[in-house]
Amino acid sequence: MNKPAKAISAHDALIYAMVTVAAADRRLSDSELMKIGDIVKTLPAFRDFPHERLGAAADACSALLQHEDGIDEILDVIATALPPRLHETAYALAIEVAAADLHVEQEELRFLQMLRDRLELDKLAVAAIERSARVRFRKM
Repeated sequence: MNKPAKAISAHDALIYAMVTVAAADRRLSDSELMKIGDIVKTLPAFRDFPHERLGAAADACSALLQHEDGIDEILDVIATALPPRLHETAYALAIEVAAADLHVEQEELRFLQMLRDRLELDKLAVAAIERSARVRFRKM
C-alpha cells in the first residue's frame, strides 16, 4: 500500500485536475498544455499563484500518476486540498482542458466522472458546466 500523498495547495489541486485529465489518454497534446498555461496565467483563481511554479506542480502530479493507485491518490489530494466552493471550478477547468484539442477520449471522460463523483458535484451544475464547454468549443 502506498503512503498517503502529502497535502497540496488549492492552486496545486486545480493544476492536478487539469494535468490528470490531459494525461488520462497517456498523451499530453500541445493544445492541452497551452490551455493549462493560459488558464493559470489568466484566471482569477490563480491570481496569487506564482506562475513559475506551474512546471513543478505538473511534475509532482505526473510523479503521483506513476503510483499503482495514482488516480485515487490524486483524487484524494484534490478533494482534500480544495474548499467546497472550488469543487465546481476544478471540474470546469478539467473540462476546459479535455475539450482543448476538440476531441475527448474515453479515458478523459472516465477521469471526469471520477472527479465529479469524488467532489460530490450537483448533477445540474455538472450539466451546466459540460453544456457551456460544448457551446464554447463547437466547430463551425
